Amino acid sequence: MNSIEKTRSISIWIFVVPFVAVNVCLLLVTQFHSLFPNQEDIIHNTFPYFDGGASISRTARPYPSWLVFKPAMFLTSYLLIKYWLFNKDIIKYFENGHKNLKKIVFFGIASAVALTVHSIFLGIKFDNDLYKLFRRVIMLSFIVFEIVAQAYLVATFWSFKEKLKDHINPIVLNLKIILVSILIIVAVISIPIVSLPGDEFFGIQLKFLKHALEWDYFIGVITFYLLTFFMWKKLN
Repeated sequence: MNSIEKTRSISIWIFVVPFVAVNVCLLLVTQFHSLFPNQEDIIHNTFPYFDGGASISRTARPYPSWLVFKPAMFLTSYLLIKYWLFNKDIIKYFENGHKNLKKIVFFGIASAVALTVHSIFLGIKFDNDLYKLFRRVIMLSFIVFEIVAQAYLVATFWSFKEKLKDHINPIVLNLKIILVSILIIVAVISIPIVSLPGDEFFGIQLKFLKHALEWDYFIGVITFYLLTFFMWKKLN
């Protein structure tokens, strides 16, 4: 089936493009300081996956980092839309009229749109509380829509896994279910943490914890697409 091969091909790029983009931005802002006209934008000695020394947006919004980040996110958004539409075709082929079909397409495309909007407004500064709230809501919407779409997709494939047995590696499907379950659990646990005001809570530096969580959660979200590449068997 053509949509399976297209999904398999596109999924690896949905992992590679944002992974490379955010880490290039991190490398630029921490190692190539001379490229930044405003030296207040540079960062020293941090590996935020562990120490939470900077948020993703902090590394991506200054010039020239955004020249890498924004085009990469626009491309990722486009690939996400194609990905969810290809999965729509796959589901219709094996289980036409499945109850989750419209939900998968809605939440999947909505996540791509939210990512696009977030990327457009990244780096645009307005000293306005409503604008800051808008940016947070958009970023949160992307995460929620993305996880919901992923959850519905793996649940749908699981519901007719017998029909897919000649096309997928069932072990990888199980890994995707475990990954999405972990992402949901972490999200539920993290909401109270990220919602706490201030940067300290009982001696814990929330700022750094939030940043490290952001980087690691990002890796978890895009790993879903890396697993997609390995889940579908290559067509002969």
